[in-house]
This record gives sequence, C-alpha cells and structure tokens, in this order.
Amino acid sequence: MSTNTFFLQVIATDKVFFKGMCQKLIIPLLDGEKAVLLHHEDMVIAVTMGEMRLMDDNDQWIHGVVGEGFVQIVNNRVTLLVDTAERPEDIDERRAQEARERAEEQLRQSKSIQEHSHFEASLARSLARLRLKHKYEI
Repeated sequence: MSTNTFFLQVIATDKVFFKGMCQKLIIPLLDGEKAVLLHHEDMVIAVTMGEMRLMDDNDQWIHGVVGEGFVQIVNNRVTLLVDTAERPEDIDERRAQEARERAEEQLRQSKSIQEHSHFEASLARSLARLRLKHKYEI
C-alpha cells in the first residue's frame, strides 16, 4: 500500500468506472499521453478516445478504453469525466468488430464532411476497443 496516492474518480455517462486512491493515472490526449502523479499542478485537460491506465493504492494496474471528455486536477483530487469507459474484459469483441466493419462501410458511402467525421469517430472508437481487448486478453 503506497502513501504516494491521490483521490481519483473515473466517471462515464453510464457508470463510475473507478473511485478511490490512485498512485498514477495515464490518460490519452490528442498529441500523446499525460501522466498524473501526487502533487500534480491543478489544471483541466481535454481527453481523447484511447487507452487509460491507472495504478491503484495496491500497486495494481487497471486498464480501460475511454471516450472523449476531460480531466480536472485540483488539490490532489482528480476527476476524469468521459462519455464511455470500459475494461478489457467488458468489451464484446464480436460487437466491436461489427462496429468497425459498419463504420468502414459508412465511411466509404459518406456524402458530407459531417457524416465523414462522425463515421471516422465511430471507426476510431471500435479500433481503440479492439486494440485494448487484444492487448490485455484475459
């Protein structure tokens, strides 16, 4: 059990993914990743879709794929608010693969820039879920 911890909440629109003490949080950003440790500078950061990793107070890594949102860091209290958050074991590979195929087909057929952007986001989400599922196969 580590004393170098801060309070973390990871909240998705449909559930609380994690709530407790944390040693390290690594979040996906548009230009890479950001690590948050104890005594991090207070800030708000936009989070993009991708892999999130956190080390709890028992030195255990917890992995997840998160959607878009933001993280707020204030006085060693961190709140990550995202539209989705899933653990690898909760990802249905068949559904993620079907979503990928649908998004690829819709991209080929998209007529407007708005449609194209929407389907690109769907494809990115399904690819992120599949990558995480295969990376931490249980």
